Amino acid sequence: MVRYKQGQKNQTRERILEAAGRKFRKDGYSGAGVDGLAKEAGVTSGAFYGHFDSKATAFRESIASGLKQLRGAVEQYQKEHDNLWLDEFANLYLGEKRTCDLADSCALQSLAPEVGRSDELARSVFQSELVKVANAVASGLPLVDGEPDLDSAWVYLSMLVGGVTLARAIKDEKLGEDIAGAIRAAVALNDKGSNAIKGQK
Repeated sequence: MVRYKQGQKNQTRERILEAAGRKFRKDGYSGAGVDGLAKEAGVTSGAFYGHFDSKATAFRESIASGLKQLRGAVEQYQKEHDNLWLDEFANLYLGEKRTCDLADSCALQSLAPEVGRSDELARSVFQSELVKVANAVASGLPLVDGEPDLDSAWVYLSMLVGGVTLARAIKDEKLGEDIAGAIRAAVALNDKGSNAIKGQK
């Protein structure tokens, strides 16, 4: 029997999880069987079960991993772009993340419909990680009465996700660009308007 060092085992698990996330984003939960998930990761189905006891477990962990990546991207853009972070993040989200292959898309946009059809445990994981994303967004917005502006954070996330979802679903590339442009403008307007209001107080 071949025994693997703990480091190798963790690396294999991360590789399977990354591949599973790509497969779920591209093909959906029902379109991704264990054999397909294992093949995507370059391992056998037996090796898959050595790390995840079921497809449902891999799905939940893919949700958590994908939303953690989104939160990390938000925090990175806040650090790198300061007050301009929201516009820059919108450009990324409505540009590269709108036109890339679904396998490389944002988990929030691609997995949310799958989670809505899933079980309570998956929805619980999604909710927990989504709240963390919203809090990260709010931390980069002006305070409201001394508190993080979670209402605006939810609005921004919803606009970005909704814009990408609509733009991806239509055939006309020009219309998709128009939708993305309209959302970019709305995000920028709301952000500038919010800052202006805060500055008047």
